[in-house]
Amino acid sequence: MLNQRTTRIAVAAALVAAFSLPALAQNIAVVNGKPVPKARAEVLTAQIAKSGRPITPEIEGQIKDEVIAREIFLQEAQKQGLEGTPDYKNQMELARQTILIRDLFSKWQDANPITDTEAKAEYDKFAAANGAKEYKAHHILVDKEADAKDIIARLKKGAKFDDIAKKQSKDTGSGANGGELDWANPNSYVPEFSAALVALKKGQTTETPVKSQFGYHVIRLDDTRESKLPPFDQVKPQIVQQLQQQKLAKYQEDLRAKAKIE
Repeated sequence: MLNQRTTRIAVAAALVAAFSLPALAQNIAVVNGKPVPKARAEVLTAQIAKSGRPITPEIEGQIKDEVIAREIFLQEAQKQGLEGTPDYKNQMELARQTILIRDLFSKWQDANPITDTEAKAEYDKFAAANGAKEYKAHHILVDKEADAKDIIARLKKGAKFDDIAKKQSKDTGSGANGGELDWANPNSYVPEFSAALVALKKGQTTETPVKSQFGYHVIRLDDTRESKLPPFDQVKPQIVQQLQQQKLAKYQEDLRAKAKIE
């Protein structure tokens, strides 16, 4: 009798264990009698992987601990009735909207990818707009035309450009360096400055003050060189990202325009 009873208990235990295996396989843990689905850990794992971090055994352990901790804290929050507060409900609604809108935009971008032709056309447009040359120059910026004329006269008499720039230039950034500007395409400057710059010969200084919205400039052209644009393949990811943002912004504007707002 004892052997039969022991056998029945053993069989029953085996059956319970067998039926429990699928449930355990679907859960990462059981906290206070409540199963914690593995899917929660999988979501966190996917988010971390998407950021570029490798999923090591150590990371997997940290994810498991995080999921379990969240379940513990969640149960306590529910016990205190926090799910019924207006603040919780409002935040949940905002979270729901954020997730749905994110998925909407992601789905739209997947259906409207940037082609290689579009990316290359944008690169060519940028190359054309930035011209074939870069310019290295010095400048002095002052408020009054009379001051600029006086500086030009002093330069003609042998005064040093750098010394005057350090003492008088309103452009404190370049003034501290004697008026030196970095290599740049003329299009990066205001039109008046750009026009005067490209009209100069190497080593030449403007004969008259150049007026712009900032004041009066005295400009000296130091050197020119051919533009060194990075190859298309090198900047293609940045171009694609920029075009994606522009397309998405247009899609958003179109949705706003079609909406009936009362």
